[in-house]
Amino acid sequence: MGVAMDHAESPSRQGIVLFSYGFRPFFLLAGWFAVFGLASWLILYRGGLIWTGALPPSQWHGHEMLFGFVAAAIAGFMLTAVPSWTGSKGFGGWPLVLLTLLWLFGRVGFLLAGWAPLWILAIVELAFLPALAALVAPALLRSRNGNTRLLFVLFALWAADVVFMIGLVRSDPGLAGAALAFALNLVLLLVTVIGGRIVPAFTANALRRRGIEPRLRSFPALDGLVILSMIALLAVDLLLPSTPWAGAVALIAGLAQAARLSGWNGHRTFAEPIVWVLHLAYAWIPVGLLLKTAFLLGGFGWAAFWMHALGAGAAAMMILAVMSRASLGHTGRELKVAPVMAVSYLLVALAAATRVFGPAIAPAHYSDLISLSGVLWMAGFLIFALVYTPILIRPRVDGKPG
Repeated sequence: MGVAMDHAESPSRQGIVLFSYGFRPFFLLAGWFAVFGLASWLILYRGGLIWTGALPPSQWHGHEMLFGFVAAAIAGFMLTAVPSWTGSKGFGGWPLVLLTLLWLFGRVGFLLAGWAPLWILAIVELAFLPALAALVAPALLRSRNGNTRLLFVLFALWAADVVFMIGLVRSDPGLAGAALAFALNLVLLLVTVIGGRIVPAFTANALRRRGIEPRLRSFPALDGLVILSMIALLAVDLLLPSTPWAGAVALIAGLAQAARLSGWNGHRTFAEPIVWVLHLAYAWIPVGLLLKTAFLLGGFGWAAFWMHALGAGAAAMMILAVMSRASLGHTGRELKVAPVMAVSYLLVALAAATRVFGPAIAPAHYSDLISLSGVLWMAGFLIFALVYTPILIRPRVDGKPG
């Protein structure tokens, strides 16, 4: 990483510290699962594996990206943020080991979904999010912290997984698809709330360090409209999916998100990849929502893959941005990513752009474009996994616990 303190670690401080703090195992799992989970999907998509599940393989892929990859990242974030928010002791040791095992059992269960009894799959899959909530809830409730409302997000995400499992049991792809759409909207609401805090804050800090007056623009009324429109999107996509009403709400939300982002001065952060990636990640939200509008209201085929702009673009890139930053800060390192991480960010962005816009540019090569997008995605997250695995499994460089 080019940080001098990395070389100052003494042998006596080396050891397995993977379960000393919540972000360590789950950021590690999220990074590697992004690589191998998508590799499994590509092999399946290209016919290298025979699918025996009760639902279309695309829904298995969607479920594992949301409830595998994204859920791991959410767990790592919450297990690390809650101690900071509440002043409580960090989560580590056997509770963290057991929670990690629950996540792993769920992934193995879905890998064997075509062979294992569905009731066993349901038990192992649906245990993780309640266990995560049970671990963080006491600290949040004791402190009466405003972030306690995130427990409702965890519950709603778990409820979406329950509905997906019901769809799996009933072999009902419509019900399962609705559950995945609801879960994606929940994740986008979470990105909107958390991103609305960290993107302008980290941008202002970075600009001040360079001696630049931030001059960021923020309007409470606009922020309120953004949150309300994203909540409305949850409701309309649940009750009136794929209708002009859903397109109209997406238009309002997309324009509000774009206006919000424009006040954060992202164009002044090009010198710092660890900052501009936050802006690039957030930008996929208005892009995806406006593509959704174009598809639902205008019927434009080139906008048909708006969901991947929101999932592979906004959600995945924000996860990559937060994991790469938080892992440095919480291991005592300088908040400056290795140069190769800029390549990682760009590869994931290019993967999303290829998946979203490629089919409209070269429709005859649709399958090849999906494969190319997948390879770019895997390459981007492989860089993250290779760079950050040593960081996540080694002690803090400043000698502090955690």
